[in-house]
Amino acid sequence: MRGSGFLRRMLVAVLVMAWPAAAAAAEDDPLAALVEAWLASPHGDYHALSFTYWNDDGQVPEACAACHSQPGFVDFLGADGSAAGRVDAPAATNAPIGCAACHTGAAHALDRVTFPSGVAVDGLGASATCNVCHQGRSAGDAVAAATDGLGEDTVSADLAFINVHYGVAAAVTQGAQVRGGYHYPGRSYAGRFGHVPSASTCTDCHEPHATTVATDGCMACHRGVDDVRAIRTRHTDFDGDGNAAGGIHGEIAGLRALLDRAIRAYAAEVAGTPIVYADAFPYFFTDADGDGAIAREDAVMANRYRSWTPRLLKAAYNYQLASKDPGGYVHNPTYVLQLLHDSIDSLADRVALDLPPLQRP
Repeated sequence: MRGSGFLRRMLVAVLVMAWPAAAAAAEDDPLAALVEAWLASPHGDYHALSFTYWNDDGQVPEACAACHSQPGFVDFLGADGSAAGRVDAPAATNAPIGCAACHTGAAHALDRVTFPSGVAVDGLGASATCNVCHQGRSAGDAVAAATDGLGEDTVSADLAFINVHYGVAAAVTQGAQVRGGYHYPGRSYAGRFGHVPSASTCTDCHEPHATTVATDGCMACHRGVDDVRAIRTRHTDFDGDGNAAGGIHGEIAGLRALLDRAIRAYAAEVAGTPIVYADAFPYFFTDADGDGAIAREDAVMANRYRSWTPRLLKAAYNYQLASKDPGGYVHNPTYVLQLLHDSIDSLADRVALDLPPLQRP
């Protein structure tokens, strides 16, 4: 039987969700403040697509339920008495990730998480529950398997874009160990990014209920900047723009822009069909007029890009991984820079790109 502390937390959560006036009346209650913070966070957003996408179906399928429904997450942990490590049944819609997801004995005991590559990471401690859902749904291994045996620059009808999914901070942080990105043969990649001991877990930097980033600690060590995006500890000009004065965030953004240009040049010249990226599923679309832009009405499944070669798919996969961890400059900047650099380098083997000198970290 769960302890009275857990029951009290759940009761307060129910009261605050059902009667907002209760929150106002208990505004001096620290526990109520935590619940309020959670309700304002992405984890507690009842209207988010993350928790409403399956409303018309009436249930969240097993493959998605662990991260898109609190009952599914509880099922995955085995906190409901089922086997741990899998979801046994569809879960309820409109059930965001709340108290019962993280405040159970099973959640507290979790220390080992398996990533999409099949690699299991131990010793995750307080970050383990975060790593379950913030690892993506694919790995670079899937790209290698899909392209194995195919001509590197031959368009294949057997290929389709492989989406790493969303919220891939855990995979990026672990780096080469879990192979979240596509690793080019013969290249070495950075492993887990070892930050300082006081910033070594997810909740060291993210307020656990609001999920907001606590930047005060960053500024205490990285003096002279007023924005975390301006922080850098390596002063190489990785994106070749002649400016190494800004933060490492700017270097990643610069390389990502160069990779976008390289992808579009290769698609037009080698694959024979112009391509364009948009922040809408399935992300890469046919660029009918080749101008590098796409109207909202054209960013639809029917217009998805279909002229994939292995070389193009590998670069596009890494581009998406860098796009879906906007905090990659903090989580593991070296790993992200390496993936972007190698993807550009691969495409440049086949198309002439007017690129500045680039240095790989």
